[in-house]
Amino acid sequence: MKRMLRWLLSHPFISTLSFWCWILLNELTLPHVIVALVLAIMIPKLVDTFWVPQPHIHKPFKLVAYMLMVAWDILVSNIQVAKAILSLRHEPRPGFIIYPLAMQEPFPITLLTSTISLSPGTLSAHLRLHDNTLLIHALNIGDDREAFIQALYERYERPLKEIFGC
Repeated sequence: MKRMLRWLLSHPFISTLSFWCWILLNELTLPHVIVALVLAIMIPKLVDTFWVPQPHIHKPFKLVAYMLMVAWDILVSNIQVAKAILSLRHEPRPGFIIYPLAMQEPFPITLLTSTISLSPGTLSAHLRLHDNTLLIHALNIGDDREAFIQALYERYERPLKEIFGC
């Protein structure tokens, strides 16, 4: 019985989400409940071949703190970029840097690249798997590229390494 239930609900979170999304988008009637149950079973089965196992979150409270920090950084970056654009005297120093990744796991690297791209003024341009580096474009790198790299590591990559234990 347990084995059959595990086969039916291979991804319980996706099944639950599919079920409730269908119910919330439609009426709570018997036909819709039946359709929701079928979708809750079939959708995870259809995406199972594409499903990449997600890493275990070792420090969930640090993840919440990380998300709040990123939201704050996005707000501050928006203000800084707006000031740089509106200022007549400010001359940004745009450029590319090659950032050496300390992580190997795909999901935390994806979070890192997304975080960098979400912050106005920076963009993850290319993940270079052959040498485990990330090509980043920044609106204003400044004079010290090493300080820029170190700031990215301390602000974003090191917390992600702690959160995911990698």
